Amino acid sequence: MPTRFDPAHLPQDGFARLTAVMASLRATVGGCPWDREQTLATLRAFLIEESYELLDAIDALGGAAHALPADAPLVADPAAVAHFREELGDVLLQIAFQSRIAEEMGWFTADDVARGIADKMVRRHPHVFVNAESEHHDTPAQVLDAWEQRKRKEGKGALDGVPRNLPALLRGQRIGEKAARIGFDWPNVTSVLAKVDEELLELREALREEDKVHIAEELGDVLFALTSLARHAGVDAEQAARGTLDKFTRRFASVEQGVEAKHGKTYRASLDELELLWQEAKALERA
Repeated sequence: MPTRFDPAHLPQDGFARLTAVMASLRATVGGCPWDREQTLATLRAFLIEESYELLDAIDALGGAAHALPADAPLVADPAAVAHFREELGDVLLQIAFQSRIAEEMGWFTADDVARGIADKMVRRHPHVFVNAESEHHDTPAQVLDAWEQRKRKEGKGALDGVPRNLPALLRGQRIGEKAARIGFDWPNVTSVLAKVDEELLELREALREEDKVHIAEELGDVLFALTSLARHAGVDAEQAARGTLDKFTRRFASVEQGVEAKHGKTYRASLDELELLWQEAKALERA
């Protein structure tokens, strides 16, 4: 009979239990063959996927995702809350999984990871914890400013910490936010709109030249300027783009259903008919 681990012997504390489960899954004898063959590189895709599933779970909370505890009583769908907790667990599993691999490499443990981030939070919040650099801040803006100053004291640049692998719109908005914290920013929305217009003119010129390299560069400048416009308008550029894509997907599905209802699955409708169905889908959704 293969070796089996008795779950009754696992710790009851949640985080300790999770790390013990990962140790069992990775065990040379009695562990899981799939879990044992994973590496930090193979887990990259799972970390990204689980993170996006967590974002979907946050969206499913609706208004509760924007609420503070002070806004109580909060009204949230219990099923959505349970799903949110489950997806948080899936992300936490990825942390435990990769920490276990690091421990096997002799680098650090999951406990080191948790202790390290806790210590960093204490160090970067001298307005909360007593230390040699005790401070007092009354507003979130003051906290952010002090946070950036401490990071610079640690030798980090203003844009350090913005992952290169973030979705481009999100990365653009985060870069703009961090640059703005040291004063590199437009004064208002009107000035950002002027920058967007300027970049559009340059894009039109590149299109006239039919130079794909130049077009890509100028299109990127337009998109980056739009993330700054979103930031000044108080809008999340990534969420705005996702909302539009969701809207387009809904309306396009309605167009497909309209074509199928009139002509069958294989019929190729004309652009005029597709546009008519599209306008009907828009009107129905708005109604």
